[in-house]
Amino acid sequence: MTSLSERQHVVSLIQAAHRQGARLARACEEAGLALRSYRRWLKDGVVHADKRPTAVRPKPANSLSQEERELILTVCNRAEYANLPPCQIVADLLDKGAYIASEATFYRTLRQANQLHHRGRSRAPKPSHQPTTHHATGPRQVWCWDITYCPSRVRGQFYYLYLVEDIYRRKIVGYEVHETEDSALAAALLQRCVLSEGCLHQPLVLHSDNGAPMKAQTLRIKLEELSIKASYSRLRVSNDNPFAESLFRVMKYCPQWPSSGFVSLDDARAWVLRFVQWYNTVHRHSQLNYVTPQQRHEGKDREILAKRHKVLANAKRDNPMRRGSRAVRNCTPLGVVTLNPENDIKVKSSLKFMYE
Repeated sequence: MTSLSERQHVVSLIQAAHRQGARLARACEEAGLALRSYRRWLKDGVVHADKRPTAVRPKPANSLSQEERELILTVCNRAEYANLPPCQIVADLLDKGAYIASEATFYRTLRQANQLHHRGRSRAPKPSHQPTTHHATGPRQVWCWDITYCPSRVRGQFYYLYLVEDIYRRKIVGYEVHETEDSALAAALLQRCVLSEGCLHQPLVLHSDNGAPMKAQTLRIKLEELSIKASYSRLRVSNDNPFAESLFRVMKYCPQWPSSGFVSLDDARAWVLRFVQWYNTVHRHSQLNYVTPQQRHEGKDREILAKRHKVLANAKRDNPMRRGSRAVRNCTPLGVVTLNPENDIKVKSSLKFMYE
């Protein structure tokens, strides 16, 4: 519902644009307002307030009487129905040959009486909290890590790949392959990553899921020692660690992945070494606008993408009939990288951009 002051402001912007030559329908569209709504707001040169809150509406013919409302509340508060939801109550009443109202009416009446609460001894469901959001404006600010299985030739035996990724550069900054899952091994890997990247005691966020090695006391102590802030996914929500999960998918779906398993631990380590070198230096990452993580790390992505844009612009200039009025391919470098971005509420600022 739009207040009177907001209506007056939007109408004044639309009228100003209209006086400067803009079509009324186009001005309303840019303001996010239908032309019919604009005409309903503005009558006889005056902007009117919303009359819906003060409108007098006739009482529906099928509305409940006060006696029927009290009967519904009395039935729901009986001892035999005290721990049952309305759907169960209505079904039981029907089996007894009685019909008072529909399930929706029962729910609505209980809600109006402030009695629509969880019934029974089980815990009421709780809404899940939003995932933690972190922004990376440069390298060595937000890392993510995870552990994945690498199958061996022996059925039921696996090797464990520990992998750390910088989400801003999409670069693998550290990895190891072991025969066990152990928080001490993860702590040692993390310390080597911090030293090799030169970010000891600098502000750094390390995101992971809620696995046992990730939340073990050994790793927590190491994070505190290295001045690293720990961030965790929501329980049983793999999408909260998307960068690591996406990287593992690239690894396990590449043509070189040994579908029959690794022969030995050394074989697994050698294969992962080749993959990391390929991923960092050869693989053109789609989210980096098809530059490699190493090029992003060295700051060459802007130069490379600017060169691509120049080539595309020249091709369009030399053959305009083929491209037509379409813009050339987007060659904008990736900016800020956000881990688990929140759903931003987009609010249009009416016609401000028309006067900038």
